[in-house]
Amino acid sequence: MSSRRAQANTRGTSRASGSVAGAAVAAQAQLQAPAQVRDKLDNVNRIAVLVPHSVGDFVFTLPALHALRLAYPQAELALVGQPWQCALLHGRPGPVDKVVLMPPYPGVGLAADDPCGDSAAAAFLEQMQAARIDLAVQLFGGGRYSNPFVQRFGARLAVGHRADDAPPLDRWVRYAVPNNRRLALLEVAALAGAPPPPLGDEFAVTEADRAEAAKVFRVCAGRPLAVLQPGSTDPRRCWPAESFAAVGTALAKAGAAVAVNGTASEAAVVRAVIDAMAWPAIDLTGRLSLAGLCGLLDGAALMVSNDTGPLHLALAIGTPSVGIFWFTNLIDGTPLRQHLLRSALSLRLHCPVCGAENVRYRCPHDPSFVSDVPVEQVTELAVSLLRSAS
Repeated sequence: MSSRRAQANTRGTSRASGSVAGAAVAAQAQLQAPAQVRDKLDNVNRIAVLVPHSVGDFVFTLPALHALRLAYPQAELALVGQPWQCALLHGRPGPVDKVVLMPPYPGVGLAADDPCGDSAAAAFLEQMQAARIDLAVQLFGGGRYSNPFVQRFGARLAVGHRADDAPPLDRWVRYAVPNNRRLALLEVAALAGAPPPPLGDEFAVTEADRAEAAKVFRVCAGRPLAVLQPGSTDPRRCWPAESFAAVGTALAKAGAAVAVNGTASEAAVVRAVIDAMAWPAIDLTGRLSLAGLCGLLDGAALMVSNDTGPLHLALAIGTPSVGIFWFTNLIDGTPLRQHLLRSALSLRLHCPVCGAENVRYRCPHDPSFVSDVPVEQVTELAVSLLRSAS
């Protein structure tokens, strides 16, 4: 499996490789305004960035991480996060030098009232204080629980978001939702003196990623690869399996090799898509690590996906994608390089079960909020992307 982005990803092998532009003209102008970028901190040797996120939310932090790397090229940048991030980022070119595993903490990985959390984190916080961190950056939510946690790192300067119920850091910017998450996190980086980085792939793909993908999947006879991602941890974001099957059939008829990806827990929905297709497709359920999925996406012509982590990973790699969104999620997840994304949008406001409005309130039901997105719309967008790639 060859990559049509190999040359672009070679640029990403530098620590200072960058990404990012504005999501709209007004937002771009705001980001470029000198007043938005505060003074840099002098003599910075160690930076700690709190990012214990899921895959999609982690991807949203990548522009800010690149900005910090460019602003402080000689500093060690440590991501304070989770084991999956350690496995994915170990030895990978990019802005992060190392991942420091954090224990669960009240409100950050544990229930806010968990009595065991603070004592379990005591040794970790002593380790962070002993490291003499110069700059601590909070990229994990509005800060009600994460800001006090970051303050205990003992850094010379701490920056981050601040919601109405959160304590302030040394420098902070107001937290508001919904918003474009990448732009909002770039505002946090600007508090540390880091301006937005230039356009480019946000996530580097390695030869090891591509090698793992090649062991699982080989495209025959030069057919372009289309990847379908029908699962999501949030069932309200899931487009129906039969709708994905219709799009997969159309892509196969148009000449694509179709693969359907999912975790082991998503095996049933992956199988439902493949069984409903009129053309054969390849079941990738549980066959690839996250790194291997990166290698697969790097060689793919396009992805069609619910609003979930692999979609945002594909966009960070530079893979053109069709995303199926509930409308407020599109505000959060729109990529900064907008030419990569074709969006199919549901404007549903009310729960199909109880009728409750779900913009300011989350009812307890989990029906799909995107099932009304037309199959014809997604098919047209996907086939158009395929033809562009071909």
